[in-house]
Amino acid sequence: MEAATAGLRDTASLTQKFEFNAKWGIDNPVLSLAEDYDPSDLWSLVRPRFCLLSKGEGSSFGFHLKQEPGGAGPVVCRVEPGTPAQHQGLREGDRILGVNNHVVECEDYAVVVRHIRASGPRVLLMVLAQHVHDVARAQQGTSAHLCPTLGPGVRPRLCHIVKDEGGFGFSVTHSHHGPFWLVLSAGGAAERAGVPPGARLLEVNGVSVEKLTYNQLSRKLCQSGEQVTLLVAGPEVEEQCRQLGMPLAAPLAEGWALPTKPRCLHLTKGPKGFGFLLREDKGLDGRPGQFLWEVDPGLPAEKAGMQAGDRLVAVAGESVEGLGHEETVSRIRAQGSCISLTVVDPKADRFFRMVRLSPLLFLESTEAPASAQEACSASPVKTKELPVEDTALPPVPDGSRPCLLYPGPDGGYGFRLGCVANEARLFISQVTLGGSAAQAGLQMGDVILEVNGYAMGGENDLEKLQQLAEAEPPLCLKLAARSCQDSEAWNPPGSGEDWALASELL
Repeated sequence: MEAATAGLRDTASLTQKFEFNAKWGIDNPVLSLAEDYDPSDLWSLVRPRFCLLSKGEGSSFGFHLKQEPGGAGPVVCRVEPGTPAQHQGLREGDRILGVNNHVVECEDYAVVVRHIRASGPRVLLMVLAQHVHDVARAQQGTSAHLCPTLGPGVRPRLCHIVKDEGGFGFSVTHSHHGPFWLVLSAGGAAERAGVPPGARLLEVNGVSVEKLTYNQLSRKLCQSGEQVTLLVAGPEVEEQCRQLGMPLAAPLAEGWALPTKPRCLHLTKGPKGFGFLLREDKGLDGRPGQFLWEVDPGLPAEKAGMQAGDRLVAVAGESVEGLGHEETVSRIRAQGSCISLTVVDPKADRFFRMVRLSPLLFLESTEAPASAQEACSASPVKTKELPVEDTALPPVPDGSRPCLLYPGPDGGYGFRLGCVANEARLFISQVTLGGSAAQAGLQMGDVILEVNGYAMGGENDLEKLQQLAEAEPPLCLKLAARSCQDSEAWNPPGSGEDWALASELL
């Protein structure tokens, strides 16, 4: 790709073409470019920072993301102290350019959040400080080229090796306090599993070998038994990542000879329904999740390949990790009579938890989930387990419409507020895909007329809304469509954080 090619150029001759004057006594350092710089080399001069984040079970990465006004792209609005985000150098005001190997700088907020959540317990973020990003856009018009990516075949590999009569088919060599490299046996198990010649060893069964001694590594390989999963990088990958300043990160990996994979199931509802039960339960490791049970013989679920005990990891390609049962059911129902579910069986579940990577990272090597546009509209899915209350209410005579909202698993309603310029009127400026507001039918531009029977349109609307939000759910809104003439708007301070998953904790 062009970005990768630019990253491999010798930047020594370019160092005279820019200067970076960082006055640490002020908030925004000044970046100035010489008049004769080559715009195609801009990203080589102003490279993004890479933040490799890792979180534990049930915890967060520790940063909040929001959508900038005007759809300029997602920006970090807060970093929690003592969290992985802070430890890895993520800063307030950083603009997200890439997630793992995906360029997202021009993507909608919801798409970026979807990529981060699909990455599971580890994610590689490519970010650029706001002031640097502004200079890049002013000079170039777009900064998509600022985010380097690795092409297919030039990425770290996750290889699963099964012993044969010749063992694992590799030996380990290393320099003093240096990295480990693998020497392959011709035609051996490692070579057949996709380990490239001269590969650098990065992880064994999801554990980094960076700080291991040779003896510790040898013991770990012996403890693996008859099979082992290695994260490796070939010489070409290692050199390109070095030139780009990109870490050899596990979330960038391609799967090679993996023992198991996630499965995409496409179901069309029949006369007797889909034929499965979704239930919140604990897995073999004691962790809660959404599991599929009571798969009825001969019905769509069984025909699509669903197996009792499968764990649901995504609906229509969007991760449901960490969501409660009701929210998961709502997302399935939103797909209508044609649904796309991504599942893992117990064996796959154990494998991906061991390597500490989301199974959704390896979907591209199996089957892409069906898009929302391919789904048919029909009656909602029934799960036999949890009836979800219908939030649709009949319209009222004055042309407005009521709407009932219940908070999501994190307590948020999934929408963001804006104000019409020079008018005391609140409207919905953003609706989070799959959130409570979206499920209830809220649309961008809807004007809020009443909340729980209280009329809106005064100077203290935000204060009243905050008080009402703290009341017992549901939240009953009276809405009207916003006219086209109300085009100028601003977001009141705090409105995004108080009301929207658009500034949620990730």
